[in-house]
Amino acid sequence: MKVEKAKITDADQMHKLINRFASQGEMLPRALSEIYEFIRDYFVVRDGDKVVACVALHISWADLAEVKSLAVTKSNQGQGIGRLLVEKCLEEADELGIPTIFCLTYKPSFFEKCGFTLVDKSRLPRKVWGECYRCPKFPDCDEVPLILHLGPPRPLSD
Repeated sequence: MKVEKAKITDADQMHKLINRFASQGEMLPRALSEIYEFIRDYFVVRDGDKVVACVALHISWADLAEVKSLAVTKSNQGQGIGRLLVEKCLEEADELGIPTIFCLTYKPSFFEKCGFTLVDKSRLPRKVWGECYRCPKFPDCDEVPLILHLGPPRPLSD
């Protein structure tokens, strides 16, 4: 399967896929308007016209980006698609010159297999929490933060 940049026509399917997992408490929900607004952040994997997986690389600052909204349909899990999507995000971050990537997840073991390491939430810059006020779990975040350095580790900037 091929990882490609998302198209505007993928947004509705991505919204349904992400929010299917969110309704099961496996990830945070995303509004359709947010997916449209940040469509350039997303990569997808399609099976014909059907989106079977998606992920976003969201830039937070000159030296920091987030991998988020990683979702793979249940029937396509276990085939390495999630890893391919994360690798594509890391490749793009490297091309853009962004040395540090983080994620907030309920599946830390998956991201550890992709090279991320656990980090204390207090080590992440405040700007990371910019969208938290919209989260239904705010202020009681129970996601696990992980980080990956593509280059030599640098202190995270505020």
